[in-house]
Amino acid sequence: MRNYTTWLVAIALGASVAPAWSSDQTTSPRASVLREIPDSELGAMRGRYIVGDNRVAWFGVTMVSNWVTSAGQSIQGAVKLGFDLRGAKPEVSFQPSVTITEQTPALAVAAGTGDVDASGLANVGGLVQSVQVAGDGNIARNGMSLQVRDGDVPVAAAHTGSTTVADMTLNGAHARASLEDSGARILLQVSGQGTAEQWIDARSIGQSIQLAGNGQAVGNQLQLDLVRQSVPSSQTIHQNLTQAIGMTRAGGI
Repeated sequence: MRNYTTWLVAIALGASVAPAWSSDQTTSPRASVLREIPDSELGAMRGRYIVGDNRVAWFGVTMVSNWVTSAGQSIQGAVKLGFDLRGAKPEVSFQPSVTITEQTPALAVAAGTGDVDASGLANVGGLVQSVQVAGDGNIARNGMSLQVRDGDVPVAAAHTGSTTVADMTLNGAHARASLEDSGARILLQVSGQGTAEQWIDARSIGQSIQLAGNGQAVGNQLQLDLVRQSVPSSQTIHQNLTQAIGMTRAGGI
C-alpha cells in the first residue's frame, strides 16, 4: 500500500523517482524479473526531481469549515495558504477568516449528553479523517480534493506578516483560523455540542468532527492545488544533467 501511495504522490507532484520495480538478472544474462523495492529503500529516497520541461510553480491549500446548529446559528472558519515556488526562495501567503451569526432565541440549544474523545488522533500521521457522533439527527462530512493543472499562478493572499490569526466568540460558539509554527489550522467549537477541526502541518493533513449534541450540521472541506509551469530549455538541460550526474553517483559508477 505504501508503494502505491508513494507513486500517487509523486505523479501528483509531477515528480520522478526511482522505479518502484527494477530488473534483476537471474541465471541467464538475458533473463530478467521484476523486483519490488522494499519500504526501507523507498523511505530513504530524498530530493526534488523534475520531469520534462515542467516544474511546480505554486502549491496552495484552501480549508473551509462550516457549522449550523439546531438553533440556526452559523459558524464558519476559512484559511487560504499559498507557496509561490517560482523564485529562489519560496514566498508564503496566508489569509484567515471567521464568521459567527446570532442564534434564534426561541430555539436555544440544550447541552449535549453524549461523550466523544478524539485524543487518539494525536498519535496518527499522514492523512487523517475522523467523525465521532454521540447525538441524534446530526450531519457530518469530511471532504478532500487535489487539483493539478498547468497555467498561471493564483493571486497571492495577504502576506503572513499582516494577519496570522482570526478569532471570534459569540453565544457559546468559538471559531479560530490560524497559522502557527506547526502549520495552518481551523477550529470550530460550540459549547456542549462538540468540535470541528482541520489542519495541515509537516506531520499530517487532517479533518476531525466530534458531535455530542443533536441536530447539528457540520462540514469540513480541504483542497490542495498544484500549478505547473514550463521551464526554459536552457534550465531544463542543466537540471537533467545535474539529475543524471546524481543518479550516476548513487549507482556507484
